[in-house]
Amino acid sequence: MKHLIILGDGMADHGVDRLGGKTLLQYADTPYMDMIAKKGRCGRLITVPDGFHPGSEVANSSILGYDQNKVYEGRGPLEAASIGYELQPGDFALRCNIICLQDGMIKNHHGGHLTTQQGDVLIKYLDDKLGSDSVRFITGIQYRHLLIIKGGNKHIECAPPHDHPGEKWAELMVKPEEGYCFQDDAEGQMYTDAEGKLQRRMSPLETADLLNNLIVKSQQLLVNHSFNKERSEKGIDMADSIWPWGGGYRPSMQTISEMYPQVKSGAVISAVDLIRGIGHYAGLRVIKVEGATGLADTNYEGKAQAAIDALRTDDFVFLHVEASDEAGHDGDLALKLKTIENLDRRIVEPVYNELKTWDESVCIAIMPDHPTPVEIRTHVKEPVPFVIYHRGIEADKVREYDEQSCVAGSYGLLRLQEFMKEFMKY
Repeated sequence: MKHLIILGDGMADHGVDRLGGKTLLQYADTPYMDMIAKKGRCGRLITVPDGFHPGSEVANSSILGYDQNKVYEGRGPLEAASIGYELQPGDFALRCNIICLQDGMIKNHHGGHLTTQQGDVLIKYLDDKLGSDSVRFITGIQYRHLLIIKGGNKHIECAPPHDHPGEKWAELMVKPEEGYCFQDDAEGQMYTDAEGKLQRRMSPLETADLLNNLIVKSQQLLVNHSFNKERSEKGIDMADSIWPWGGGYRPSMQTISEMYPQVKSGAVISAVDLIRGIGHYAGLRVIKVEGATGLADTNYEGKAQAAIDALRTDDFVFLHVEASDEAGHDGDLALKLKTIENLDRRIVEPVYNELKTWDESVCIAIMPDHPTPVEIRTHVKEPVPFVIYHRGIEADKVREYDEQSCVAGSYGLLRLQEFMKEFMKY
């Protein structure tokens, strides 16, 4: 049996007063997800282990069966893999957002929803002005880029910008991880370079100081860039600061096929570098869909068709849609409702209708990775609802797909790697 996970990033939510206390999944018109819930078996899943931030890198890789205590290295290395940058010995890779500041506050984490072409212009400008033998800025997608620090130290604390809208950026600067403040306290202080020579790694304090210096200098440069001057004149959000976070070294991960031998080949479909990077290390081929943006205007139909086509040859497909998460971060209730309904009608419906005609049954799971409540505008560490369905599965009593209904599902409350173990039983 082949397997498909359809994941709506950040789709889960809290009850909202404007919706009569219903969650967005309860309120939205989702006939196909509800139908699959009636036909399948439901439950809830804890996707973030104790001691970890509820980031998408943690939640998505946990869903895929990875133990974060063994593989976690932050978002930066995963996004490096996605854009084809192979980390070298000593490389410390960080996600590098281009963000918008206003009155000393973080206005948004995306610099006014940059296009990849706009982000490329700004990142290349910063690399020209601030890059060196030990500092490199590398273009990613839209506002999500990469910063490589040769010999940087991962024992630092960086605030994810999407978690701090409306807060003073100067109070969120990078700092050494507690217990690693001094140079001789730094774990993993040495590394072996590509030539086999032992090199000294920066201390956490040195790394934090370097990153903070780059943040301040980026602001001085970006505010005077012609791109931002034009935006300012038009009253459009400027892309006027970098914000590095999610750093780490090259991870060591088994492939999906090594963990689940029944998967001979697999694919990942996503517009997001982070998810593509997880797929790269998981041994999945990355399928890029034209018009896939990571936003509400993404090419839903293209992603659905890509998943159908991949299942003709592959045993496992991970179809990821970012749109709901972005709408949640923006606090846009109407848009998030639309993204959920789009997932239902423009992905779940065509995929289900095609697969039901196949002779071979495909096991389908639908779920978010974490909630991104519109009234909080950031990820929260709470269980998410899921449904598993294939022809012949014994249905439970759940009749609708949402956070509350799935509490009564026959799977109960699963933790972390338990989901994939259950999913792969079929």
